[in-house]
Amino acid sequence: MIGFQPVIPTSGLVGWKFLERTYEAQNNAFQQSTEITRDTDYFEAKIGEIDTAEELVADRRLLRVALGAFGLGADIDSKFYVKKILEEGTLTDDALANRLADDRYKEFSAAFGFGNYDTPSTKISDFGAKITAQYRVQQFEVAVGDQDENMRLALYAERELAKVAEGTESNDTKWFKIMGTPPLRSVFETALGLPASFGQLDIDLQLSTFKDYAQKQFGTKDVSDFSDPEMQEKLIQKFLVRGQLAEFEATTSGSIALTLLQNSVVSY
Repeated sequence: MIGFQPVIPTSGLVGWKFLERTYEAQNNAFQQSTEITRDTDYFEAKIGEIDTAEELVADRRLLRVALGAFGLGADIDSKFYVKKILEEGTLTDDALANRLADDRYKEFSAAFGFGNYDTPSTKISDFGAKITAQYRVQQFEVAVGDQDENMRLALYAERELAKVAEGTESNDTKWFKIMGTPPLRSVFETALGLPASFGQLDIDLQLSTFKDYAQKQFGTKDVSDFSDPEMQEKLIQKFLVRGQLAEFEATTSGSIALTLLQNSVVSY
């Protein structure tokens, strides 16, 4: 059990502004917890001894940090699946990581390098420190999400969107990256007002819809423009406002349904 839990006094923009102001202090307090320190110290001390994907998945403590660093902690019990992702690497089109919709698996597999190189990244002297730094960031965001899931998604977008936007790939490839990264996709879908069923459409239609809606909402369909902090903040604000409105509507409709049900029971 991690000692410090982030404080999110309210949802929406007001809560976001509070989190922005207090982020450094809250994150510092969170990182000093015994569990975080114990896990990261263990990973940095032991990861250099790991030669294969099989060895990594066999050590639950190491695997927890490895997966957690990429936001994939939910896969901790899927050892065979994780092992296959790591062993097949990312250099061939039919590698499992390349066939999954979630691009975080590609990043995970490529970072460890078990399937891509004769010598894995675990043998690089500063590899452990790089992974634990990512793990610390991700774990704070997970803790924030335990208080308010939309705040977690907003933090992820603030951290990761610029990396996609500043890439050298084509605009369509950048959109596919957003579409293939669940947290970023969720932020854009909500900010653009796209329905939950949108993901069931043909992939090319999804792409054109994302671009059309972005043009209408933000005046651009070029992902590179979201490297601008002002554009990122505009996106996050729209996401939080729409997200809070959806929560309010769900709560209100639920309350109305409950009232109607109670009245019908009394009448009966």
